[in-house]
Amino acid sequence: MRKFIDEASGAFRRLSAKAGDKAGALDQFVASRIPMAAGRIGETTSHSTLGGQSSDGEAAMAGRAGPELTIWTDRLVIFLRAMAVLALLKGLFHWSRVTGIFTGAEFAFDAQPLPYQTATVYFAVIELVAAVGLWLATPWGAVVWLTAIVSMAVVELMFPAIYGGGLVVIGLELLLLAAYLVLAFLSAHERPA
Repeated sequence: MRKFIDEASGAFRRLSAKAGDKAGALDQFVASRIPMAAGRIGETTSHSTLGGQSSDGEAAMAGRAGPELTIWTDRLVIFLRAMAVLALLKGLFHWSRVTGIFTGAEFAFDAQPLPYQTATVYFAVIELVAAVGLWLATPWGAVVWLTAIVSMAVVELMFPAIYGGGLVVIGLELLLLAAYLVLAFLSAHERPA
């Protein structure tokens, strides 16, 4: 990947030289958008200098506006990671129901009604997929997670015979949804225009 970026940068420099543009502008742009291009493979956070503070140039190269402007983004990522752990635990719980681990003979998956089986397999899969996406803080992870929590709220509210219709579960799912929306809104508004 590094070789590709260097080749693309060199080709653009040659084209820019012909047009009279400064090639350094591309280097700054690429470094600000692709952390690997700045020699920071796998890192997307600001980096410390000898004095312990991040310089503006380093923050720009890391794709951030500076440490003081990313507090809500950092909180959103922490929230997404916490929700990833929760989704992982929920997914493993549903898989334990499917496989019969930690359940007695009276809770055997085969003995359950078809709507219960369908919902359990659905949530077993979607929760684990959401956990991966949330941990990576990807947009698709948030979408899958939102689908999972809205689905669980709908199943609990509209089909109480499947899981018992717990209002506490519905309230918790809606609270988590509201927390995500608030954090996403605040994170989106802290970025400079």
